[in-house]
Amino acid sequence: MTSDLLAPLDLAFWNIESTEHPMHLGALGVFAATSPTAGALAADLLAARAAGVPGLRMRIRDVWLPDLRLPLAVGGATREPADDFDPFEHVRLHAPATDFHAVAGPLMERPLRRGRPPWEAHVLPGADGVSFAVLFKFHHALADGLRALTLAAGIMDPMELPEPRPRRAEPPRGLLPDVRRLPELLRGALSDVGRALDIGASVARSTLNTRSTVALTSEPTGTRSTAGVVVDLDDVHRVRKTVGGTVNDVLIAIVAGALRRWLDERGDGSEGVAPRALIPVSKRRPRTAYPQGNRLSGYLIRLPVDDPDPLGRLRTVRAAMDRNKDAGPNRGAGAVALLADHVPALGHRLGGPLVSQAARLWFDILVTSVPLPSLGLRLGGCPLTEVYPLAPLARGQSLAVAVSTYRGGVHYGLVADAQAVPDLDSLAKAVEREVEELLAACGP
Repeated sequence: MTSDLLAPLDLAFWNIESTEHPMHLGALGVFAATSPTAGALAADLLAARAAGVPGLRMRIRDVWLPDLRLPLAVGGATREPADDFDPFEHVRLHAPATDFHAVAGPLMERPLRRGRPPWEAHVLPGADGVSFAVLFKFHHALADGLRALTLAAGIMDPMELPEPRPRRAEPPRGLLPDVRRLPELLRGALSDVGRALDIGASVARSTLNTRSTVALTSEPTGTRSTAGVVVDLDDVHRVRKTVGGTVNDVLIAIVAGALRRWLDERGDGSEGVAPRALIPVSKRRPRTAYPQGNRLSGYLIRLPVDDPDPLGRLRTVRAAMDRNKDAGPNRGAGAVALLADHVPALGHRLGGPLVSQAARLWFDILVTSVPLPSLGLRLGGCPLTEVYPLAPLARGQSLAVAVSTYRGGVHYGLVADAQAVPDLDSLAKAVEREVEELLAACGP
């Protein structure tokens, strides 16, 4: 294995991290245990298999000295194999638990060790003896959602996965560009500047005329709590077929309605509340220059929390998503992540702390979809029955929502600042009630 330079967005995630806001994503998987010792056996199995997955032994190394092989890497970072990799340092067996989410929250608080490969697997045996859970944590600089799924699948029971497409080898590049390409490069640079200005203006406009709520934005405490809820995918399809739009439109509208119900019940009130939601959009391509790196853009929409009509909320979300799709992922405030590609490595290093504080000015809540295979997953022969994706929490924000579809169910994973949102379970219940309200509004 050889080292490779972190993609610009990966480098941004690496540098905006702080103790209070670690930039790792997670997934809490619940398995049906075939024996009371299934959790302990799963921990041993995960550690043994991790040794054979090359991507799990990669660490992040900061680059400070010039290197002729990586002339633009000063101030950046690379992924490189860790010679002293010990998988048993990354897989931990915990005491039996009665509430997996109660244990997962404090574990999500802890930053990953930066001198080691930035991932962990925490095995939580169930006190009932018939289940166990595994909390996977991957730093965003090591893997995005799709890459994290690939790495996790490498230590699960063998399954049939499609063969990766071969990637065309990139020709070696010198320190200076080919002079014959200067006109093309100049046109591209001017286009990039124009797009950057357009995105910047969109970000500025998005911060205007919005009532904020302390339930979604707060001073960081560094604490974390998690919760999860599963809704029937057939119910989601029924709503979609009745009203139109996409499954994702319905899933986002469910979040808007759940927030409305939750805010009203806790006494904060939903009147006039239209929080800005960032909807990440993957731009990963098989032959990109950074095959393992994050390539993200995003759509920015206002969640119609203040609309009392559940079908009206869905229509508003659908219209907003259609407008974003028409504009494309390269334009608008949600595409601000693409600006990372045009910042030199040293700029990320010096500007990371400032950028981390700007997130609450840009969006109020993250609502992201994490893909999962349709085939059932197993670990040590134990079937995976539930899986809750867990997104990182940006500085100044109290809540993030991630959604995955698996085996006929839609799994909502909620992550919150535990002190700012002590009633996260109430929001999970509000998700269930919102689905019921949508179904009732659709009629028999």
